[in-house]
Amino acid sequence: MIEIEDLRFRALTIPRLVISDGTTAVIGANGSWKTTLLRLVAGLFRPESGSITVDGVHPVPGTTGFVDEYPDRNVLFSRVADELAAPLRFCHISCSEVESRVKEAAATIGFGDRLHQTMDTLSGGEKVLIALLTSLITCPKTLVLDEFDSHLDYESLQLADSLIAGSGARTVVRCTQNMDLAARCGKVVFLHQGGVLHDGRPEEVFSETESDCFYPFSWRTRR
Repeated sequence: MIEIEDLRFRALTIPRLVISDGTTAVIGANGSWKTTLLRLVAGLFRPESGSITVDGVHPVPGTTGFVDEYPDRNVLFSRVADELAAPLRFCHISCSEVESRVKEAAATIGFGDRLHQTMDTLSGGEKVLIALLTSLITCPKTLVLDEFDSHLDYESLQLADSLIAGSGARTVVRCTQNMDLAARCGKVVFLHQGGVLHDGRPEEVFSETESDCFYPFSWRTRR
C-alpha cells in the first residue's frame, strides 16, 4: 500500500492519497505531473515536504520495479543479457543463478536465443518488454509503469499484461493514456495541474469525465 501525506514537490501538491494493493491507473493531460508522482513512488525523487511511504517505509531506488515512458531511458547496458542480469547482480546473486533466471525470463518473451543481441538493434516495443522483464526479475512487491503501453502493439500489450499478472507484485501503479486500459484497473487517480482532481473506482472517476477525452471509448460505444 502507498500512503501520501501533505506531499509537495515542485508544482505537485497532494494533501492525502492512499493507493491500496492491486492495480491503479494514473491519468491526466500532459503536464499534470503524472511522471513526477510515479518517480516519487519509485523513490527516484524525494518529496520537498510531506511524506510518501510504500508498505510503511520510504521508497528506495531499486526496491520498486520501474519502467520509464521512453524506451531508451531504461537501457543501461549494451547487451540484452546484461540488461536483464543487472538487477540480480546488484543483489549479489550467484553467477549460476543469474544465468538461469535471465534465460528463464528471456524465454517468456521469445528472447531465449537473442540474449547476445545488442539493445540498439531492438525496436522500441522490444526495448519496453526487456525493460519490463528487468523490472520484474527481482520479484518486487511494487511495480511502477510510466506509459510503457504507448510503445506496444495489441499482442505485445497482452504479453506484458500476462507478465505483470504473474509477477507477484502486490501494488501496480500504471500511468496510461489508454482509458479503456485504465477502466480495467481497480482504482483510477486523475491528476490535473499538479493535484488530484478525482480518485476512486473507475466508474466513480469516469462518471466525471463523460464530456471530455478522458472517458473510455468502449464505454461510449456500449451506450
